Amino acid sequence: MNTSEFNSFIVILIYGSLVLLSLLKIANPLKVNRKANFCFGIFLFLWSTFWMDEVLFLITGSAIEFHSLFLVRFVQYLTPVFFYFSVLFYTNPSFTFRITDLKFLLFPAAFMMCLVLTGLGYTKPFEFLSIILIMVQALFYTVISYITIRKHQRKIQQFSSNTEGINLNWLEYIILVILVVNIIYVVYNLFYDPKSLNFFINAIFLVVIYCVGYYSLKQKEIYPLEEKQREELISIDDNPDSEEVKKKLISDEELVRIKTKLGNIMETRKPYLDSELNLIKLAEILSVSTHQLSYVINTGFQKNFFKYVNEFRVEYAQSLLKDLNSKLSILGIAYESGFNSKTSFNTTFKKITGQTPSEFKNRF
Repeated sequence: MNTSEFNSFIVILIYGSLVLLSLLKIANPLKVNRKANFCFGIFLFLWSTFWMDEVLFLITGSAIEFHSLFLVRFVQYLTPVFFYFSVLFYTNPSFTFRITDLKFLLFPAAFMMCLVLTGLGYTKPFEFLSIILIMVQALFYTVISYITIRKHQRKIQQFSSNTEGINLNWLEYIILVILVVNIIYVVYNLFYDPKSLNFFINAIFLVVIYCVGYYSLKQKEIYPLEEKQREELISIDDNPDSEEVKKKLISDEELVRIKTKLGNIMETRKPYLDSELNLIKLAEILSVSTHQLSYVINTGFQKNFFKYVNEFRVEYAQSLLKDLNSKLSILGIAYESGFNSKTSFNTTFKKITGQTPSEFKNRF
């Protein structure tokens, strides 16, 4: 099998994988992150159409200008838009569209106008403008999707003690990989024959698509399904230093009282050993609201919920690591201390202590 035949095989795998994955995301058999998975499924299907020309050529044996169709070109232009919508719904399942969100239609409206004018014979200026719009919109939605995910990663640390599985790291990495690949392709296209790069680009995209499939299908529900609890957590500010968080929710005396009670409960009842501990559970133990507890931790301890809880877990893990008679493995100690994986244990332990659990254990 030569390079051309192998590239054709990869193209078929890419197209088939994207179509199958899009159907799985839209059908959503696990019924999680419904709005996000629906938009992500549409994004995957639109993404698959970029390989349609090559697939049709392999089927018919002759070149078919699939991309030249007006409707197809416009629909493909919406690919980054649906990706961003999926990011919005992953990070905020309660998001609803308002009149102000009509701004999302500005780029598509401008692109459609370019397509119409190009079809009327104004080929050169508007064909060039449409290419510029494609590049600008792709970059715009890539940037705001990345910013939205980063903001989400800060927010979940305000209410979750274990962020692995809900931090959307996989989406962040995919954004960066696709951006880098596209930059390489554009630069190469300017100076060399882009066809010679097709095999390399398609091979990378195939790997990316399989990674997308693996991580997107195992993505669990990020927020509680119960609407009231979900709304409470979403409304918590992601920045503990913001003016809104600094506003007094309770008096100084009440702050000291809850802070003291929280410290006693953490020392005696050790709720941090529960790997599923979140702000809602801890607030119920203290008989306070989630906003009050978040305020106490942010203001009284100058920490977010994630750091506050995991410092207790690391301290507990250190006591187990120091025990020379313990037969627990590093993974066993991780689970015993409230962590839900060895990766999160190692990462958090090193971030707090400056060394890995193994390095700490070897000192004794």
